[in-house]
Amino acid sequence: MTSTSNMTAGLIAYSSKTGNTRRVAQAVFTAMGNRAYIASVDDKPDAGRYPWVIVGFWVDRGTLDTKALEFIRQLDGCKVGLIGTLGAYPDSDHARDVEKRAREIVSEKNEVLGCFLCQGKIDPELTRQFENLPPDHPHAMDDARRERHLEAAKHPNEEDFRAAVAACETMIGAAVAI
Repeated sequence: MTSTSNMTAGLIAYSSKTGNTRRVAQAVFTAMGNRAYIASVDDKPDAGRYPWVIVGFWVDRGTLDTKALEFIRQLDGCKVGLIGTLGAYPDSDHARDVEKRAREIVSEKNEVLGCFLCQGKIDPELTRQFENLPPDHPHAMDDARRERHLEAAKHPNEEDFRAAVAACETMIGAAVAI
């Protein structure tokens, strides 16, 4: 866990499979200066020690990945912001459904500060799986899906990092004001 001298600093805890979410979390952490600690959820940081928590996750089958989900489920009474990466476009119906699910999960025992989603590179193995599906399968690789995979390969990028920082600043501002 990277530390800071500010006792009111919050926690950025992330789960990352391909490095997308780690990179977004790291960009937010860097921008926060001495206002944050950062840790992988694998390190099992004690989120209850912090005035706010930003949880980074990657989208798996329309919801938070298992490690991020397990981390969130152990939170109780925390002020939680979310940053997520997904292969879909962040303004898609799929992304809106993911955000809705994520907010519902967090709000079971915590206060939701907000949610930021951006595209991230899709695991090449998943792309291969789509390519090997029969053409009549609902997830088979078609031109639109191929185009989305190619666009996702360009993310997260500097614009995504700036947007994530801005979103997290708003979330943290809400946490401090409450």
